[in-house]
Amino acid sequence: MHLLATIILGPLLLLQGMWVRKTIPALPEAAGPRSGVAGTGEKLRLLVLGDSAAAGVGVAHQDHALAGLLVGILSERYCVQWRLEAVSGATTAATLERIAGMESEDYDVAVTSLGVNDVIANGGLTAWRQRQRRLREVLRESFGINRLIISGLPPMANFPALPQPLRWYLGRRARQFDAALEQDLQGESGIQYLDLEFVNDMSLMAEDGFHPGPEVYRAWADNSARLILNSREGA
Repeated sequence: MHLLATIILGPLLLLQGMWVRKTIPALPEAAGPRSGVAGTGEKLRLLVLGDSAAAGVGVAHQDHALAGLLVGILSERYCVQWRLEAVSGATTAATLERIAGMESEDYDVAVTSLGVNDVIANGGLTAWRQRQRRLREVLRESFGINRLIISGLPPMANFPALPQPLRWYLGRRARQFDAALEQDLQGESGIQYLDLEFVNDMSLMAEDGFHPGPEVYRAWADNSARLILNSREGA
């Protein structure tokens, strides 16, 4: 069904993709620091890694983006030493290359935001799953991370910026990628999958209709923090 739809709708999907790239406002990444120390008490070393959503596109400052909000919550209980490594347009493959060039440093926990650009790039599901698996391996082996919070894919089938049938097509691929990711994470030690389906109100998205708005980032940070705090308190 998916392959048939791709063949039949291919030319239209291509045209719509070109139209979307020209018409969606190019919002900047959030301003503000991308590393620092906040809070007092037991040390918690945090790495936030990923794409434009991780970089805070959709809000003006990191204080209102995923990393900043997450640090704000965690620093109420811990001394958080944190770093944000994210860039707009990042795929899983590009992120693997990015962290290969990072200075070696140990972290306690990482939160990732990846998958949307892999879906848009129209790459294969199998290759993406392999890259995601390799990413988890590198984060554990090269950065000493024993707790990974892997964010799922957002509900692209609801993104206001996408016209039909492109919205349907990308939404379907996003659900496939997300389901495969959740399945792959089951049984892996020290890993928690974070379902982003809590983003149901599309009016809470950024003005471009494609990125999170402030309330979405707040919910994302709250859910991430809850997983991190529960895992540490239960350790």
